[in-house]
Amino acid sequence: MEALTSLRNSESRYGVLPMLLHWGMALLIIGLAALGLYMVSLPDAGYDREKITLIVVHKAFGMLALALVALRLAWRLVDMLPRGVEGAPIWQQVAAHVMHLLLYALMLAVPLTGWIMSSMGGYPLSFFGWFEVPDVVAENEALFPFFIELHAWLAWTLVALVAVHVVAALRHHFVIRDASLRRMLP
Repeated sequence: MEALTSLRNSESRYGVLPMLLHWGMALLIIGLAALGLYMVSLPDAGYDREKITLIVVHKAFGMLALALVALRLAWRLVDMLPRGVEGAPIWQQVAAHVMHLLLYALMLAVPLTGWIMSSMGGYPLSFFGWFEVPDVVAENEALFPFFIELHAWLAWTLVALVAVHVVAALRHHFVIRDASLRRMLP
């Protein structure tokens, strides 16, 4: 019950806020990846209302992902991390730290490249119709295709690392039977 009563982490497990941010980001990343895949599979012929609507929704949720990862990083600065799982070999501890650093880097890079891509293409970015997100760079038709590719490759890399993260968590839970996954569950 300790995790359900505390927003903050303890020495042994994550608090409610880190859990909500973790699982919310997981769902958001999976949803954005699925939406992105579907969206780019639609034809680019003329004005396609469905595709444009999906792009607008994808961009808004991408900005939400950027805001949430910024919140996660800010929270990590003010809250302690639970200690590592007892008995884990040093290589696993190092691998876990590297994996988390890569995940955070990609959770920042993917929406940032999407934002840059929108700016370079001259496409407005609205945050769910509440306000327009300002362009982060000037319009640049020459670099726009590069950022489309970069955004896609970074997104695929993020999806691959999320899959590795999930497999590692399940391995720890079902094979090694340690507390790794339980620390992130209510």
